[in-house]
Amino acid sequence: MELLTNNRYYVTFLKDAKNSTYEKYMTYLELRTLLGSFTGFSLNDIRQADPSFHRRRLNEWQEKGYIRKVIKGYYVFADVQLNEKSLFEIANRIYAPSYISFEMALAHYGLIPESVYGITSASTRKTMVFKTPLGEFTYRTLRAKLYFGFEYTKANGRNYKIASAEKALLDYFYLNPEINDATGFAAMRVNRAQLLEAVDRRKMDSYLSVYTQQSLKRRTAAFWDYIDYA
Repeated sequence: MELLTNNRYYVTFLKDAKNSTYEKYMTYLELRTLLGSFTGFSLNDIRQADPSFHRRRLNEWQEKGYIRKVIKGYYVFADVQLNEKSLFEIANRIYAPSYISFEMALAHYGLIPESVYGITSASTRKTMVFKTPLGEFTYRTLRAKLYFGFEYTKANGRNYKIASAEKALLDYFYLNPEINDATGFAAMRVNRAQLLEAVDRRKMDSYLSVYTQQSLKRRTAAFWDYIDYA
């Protein structure tokens, strides 16, 4: 009887110890305090502050509607109001290295209509598409030597990378070789006035010198002829 009683006390002690340890786990409010300035956050971000943090807490908070998963291992707070700039920051982070480019950057600069579907980015990694609750994030591959021509823009106290207007055009033409004549250029519905104001041709020519494709140089020249005489 004494042994049984002692065992019962021992089991009770273990349960109390376990509950005490569990209560020391990070709470959601502590997470908000810690990462409140982050547009989005990863499991690794949390573990930098608390190496013992367990993924199951994220599952619990997701079930309660406190956070939303973007992709595996990356989340946003459910009550955060997202805008274009915050989505750009998220796009940079969930698949790095990358920068906003192609149609999304062209629309951002007002060079084409604001009818772009999803966030488009350039990356040195393989082409990838993520369909998420926040929208679709598309990444297209550029060779490492073409990974340049982007700018760091600050939003909500944090930076994101976006192609300059000149580089966004070159990236777009580089990966869309079928756009090579007046018909293709017209289909882009370029805002000519905004293009002439936003794009520095000398800067674009400087970027173009890095490319080895003669066909790209010819298509770029044809594009400017179209703009000048349209």
